[in-house]
Amino acid sequence: MIENTLQLLKDASYSLPLLEESQVTDALLSVADAIESNTDMLLKANADDLSRMDPASPLYDRLMLTPERLAGIASDMRSVAKLPNPVGKVISETVRPNGMKLTRVRVPFGVIGVIYEARPNVSFDVFSLCLKTRNACALKGGSDAYSSNCAIVELIHSVLEQKGINPHAVELLPAGHEAAQELMR
Repeated sequence: MIENTLQLLKDASYSLPLLEESQVTDALLSVADAIESNTDMLLKANADDLSRMDPASPLYDRLMLTPERLAGIASDMRSVAKLPNPVGKVISETVRPNGMKLTRVRVPFGVIGVIYEARPNVSFDVFSLCLKTRNACALKGGSDAYSSNCAIVELIHSVLEQKGINPHAVELLPAGHEAAQELMR
């Protein structure tokens, strides 16, 4: 199962560098809008996660989403959408003594895997930065935030499909250590 998910990510990564900047900006702005229009759904999934955690745990506040936090996440995503496109920018050029011209150009990595704890906001942060830089992202959030992260990725998938972008550009790996081990392999 994990191998299939990773293959879907890899396949999606090939189409991302071909996206126009306007497509990426539109998708990010649409996800930001979707966060605000689906706040209740996201809070319900988050409440499911919170119900399984001791409120005295230091992770509890990190795990908690609120309408204000979701509005901040949407605002941050809009800020990322406004950033200049880093892909294709020339970093440096040199001419070797033999006349060969060498050019360093920013390009996507392809697939970026991120392992993080009970912070569902990170799912949105990683997605927005990866899409902006035309990278697919494999998300491996902590099991404490699994319901929240499932709802987040479902929301993102929905918007990407509407925008004609391969939704497998972002995937949530299953809970458990096996998925983390496979991602690191």
